[in-house]
Amino acid sequence: MAGLSGGGGGWGGYDDDDWGLSAEQLDQMERDAIRQLAERKASASAASTAPIPASPLGATSPLPSRATVPAAAVSSPLGGNHPATRASLEARFGKVEALSPSRNAVNNSQGSSPKISVHLFLHSSGMIAARFPYSQLLVDAFRKIPKASWNAKERVWMFPPSSLAIVEEVPRSVPGLTVEVHKLDPLVQRALAAALRSKDLRGLYDRIPPHLESKLMPFQREGIRFVLQHGGRALIADEMGLGKTLQAIAVASCLRDAWPVLVISPSSLRLHWASAIQSWLNIPVEDILVVLPHTGGSHKAGFRVAYSNSKGDFHLDGVFNVISYDVVPKIQSTLLDLDFKIVIADESHFMKNGQAKRTVASLPVLQKAQYVVLLSGTPALSRPIELFTQIQALYPTVYKSVSEYGNIYCKGGFFGLYQGASNHEELHNLMKATVMIRRLKKDVLSQLPVKRRQQVFLDLSEKDVKNVRALFIELETLKVKIESSDSKEMIDSLRFAYQNIVNKIYTDSAVAKIPAVLDFLGTMIEEGCKFLIFAHHQPMIDAIEKHLLKKKVKCIKIDGKTPLTTRQTLVTDFQNNDDVKAAVLSIKAGGYGITLTAASTVIFAELSWTPGDIIQAEDRAHRIGQVSSVNVYYLLSNGTIDDLMWDVVQGKLENLGCWTGRRRRWRFPRGTAGQAPRRSRRHWSASSSGPARPRPRRRVCPALNEAASDLRRGRGL
Repeated sequence: MAGLSGGGGGWGGYDDDDWGLSAEQLDQMERDAIRQLAERKASASAASTAPIPASPLGATSPLPSRATVPAAAVSSPLGGNHPATRASLEARFGKVEALSPSRNAVNNSQGSSPKISVHLFLHSSGMIAARFPYSQLLVDAFRKIPKASWNAKERVWMFPPSSLAIVEEVPRSVPGLTVEVHKLDPLVQRALAAALRSKDLRGLYDRIPPHLESKLMPFQREGIRFVLQHGGRALIADEMGLGKTLQAIAVASCLRDAWPVLVISPSSLRLHWASAIQSWLNIPVEDILVVLPHTGGSHKAGFRVAYSNSKGDFHLDGVFNVISYDVVPKIQSTLLDLDFKIVIADESHFMKNGQAKRTVASLPVLQKAQYVVLLSGTPALSRPIELFTQIQALYPTVYKSVSEYGNIYCKGGFFGLYQGASNHEELHNLMKATVMIRRLKKDVLSQLPVKRRQQVFLDLSEKDVKNVRALFIELETLKVKIESSDSKEMIDSLRFAYQNIVNKIYTDSAVAKIPAVLDFLGTMIEEGCKFLIFAHHQPMIDAIEKHLLKKKVKCIKIDGKTPLTTRQTLVTDFQNNDDVKAAVLSIKAGGYGITLTAASTVIFAELSWTPGDIIQAEDRAHRIGQVSSVNVYYLLSNGTIDDLMWDVVQGKLENLGCWTGRRRRWRFPRGTAGQAPRRSRRHWSASSSGPARPRPRRRVCPALNEAASDLRRGRGL
């Protein structure tokens, strides 16, 4: 680390020609020397007629009378024994007599030793830093501490946390000095000690499957090693879109001996986690258990499902078990009895409220586990107190008292106890040194692809998909009639009805997805980032806008009813106003002719039959002026029109490539690619050189398969 070595440029080593002195320091040395000579002359003339008075304790004159204050009490930036000081003084004023150490000892015994304060604090590098007025005796003592170094830029001494006890003791044992050491707070000391006791597991990194490790970016490898270095208990707080899910899965792969694994996530991300685990770790779908609060609903992509509201015994017997925070209070006793050794808590800021039921229920489960990985792009949304329960989950023996933590880091609020913020620099340094690693997009932009697409599979309730399921059954009946009819007029009539039902499924699927889409938006809102969300049907667009306004999220809306005269005003407001967090857009009306590069997150609540419309909509953010990597999220649900449309749009995109001379296909990071259930299809990662494994087959009615075939051939469109 720059500036931390103990060699030249600091007190650890001197250069005869360059002492690193400023003009002000040289002038100060000259003034001190002139004053010292004047004092010596006055002392010499008075010595024959009056006794020398004792100097008051703590005198700080840089070069005092030899009869009153020892040399170590110098307060000048340089001590009297520094070669720069002596050479400068002797060149200007003649030879300066060295002070006798024995006189120092005598003065100390007479109670005249100077008092120096040494302030210890936690440096941003994670090292212990010591700051004090210059004293050659202290410098000599600190230089002897193992791994001590001088930070010339900040003018502090640096030590590893493991040397804390020595750093506290050494200044007190320096002869000739009275030293007051301002120690680290006991909470900080306990946190550093706990981190030092953690077993370093970085040797297990090589257990990551080769196909997974090869897709990791350098900063993701660093994050995995950070968690392993801290004993498998840490918080990955990377900004949204930097692959926290992948890092957590990789950590779990290193700890295979401790499986099974419990994953706690928001309800909208349960199927996303199951899909990512299956694809990245290549484990059978039967080994992944997803716990849902209700029976029925949309298809679950082949994963085993358990229902928390079912009567009788409740079994969590998957290798990976995915549950939501809301389910934890209902099954806490079961979770504690099963004694999971690895727990991953996604969006851990869901536990920010220490009084909430899900927090009270989740903490014992996390604290009992041997390995805990917390994931959150915004661990503290507004106040440091929101971080307490999360770090308490990682180190319960360190963060034992909310009052202790609050009195240090949460003072100054006006809206209740511990609602303020204080000592935030120390808190930030403490988190980085002991439990947290955080990277922002701007820090790792050179490692990111310019655009990344990701599918998020939503879970719909039985009530939401009931109408859509009935329409699929009707569609299957019509298909049978078409195949058995001999009359051209009858076939044309049935196909017209067939198309009407497909359109009806499209509309009803949008309505069915609204609750799940709004649930997903809750995660985005808490992230606090700007985002674009596209939809096709007016009920979906209006529901999204209403939900955002209810959550007090400022947003703009551009759809077919937006006057052309106000479109640019809305765009300018979104681009220039940081308080406007969301843009609710129609795929058709909001997907063309506007620039919305203030956002780097794009969400599709629905698909369009025309892939060109979707690409155009993506590029509202991914265009000239964008300074960040763009993340695109497709919110899909099994058993809805999405199963049919995804395959059709993919086929159209390939056909479009045939006409333009470029084969085009949406590219997805491994672990997120999906396909219609009709057959397995291969998808390539933007950074991979070969095909990813196909996703598991999803169950769907035969009519949907036939509809996909007809629509790909252009019939019924």
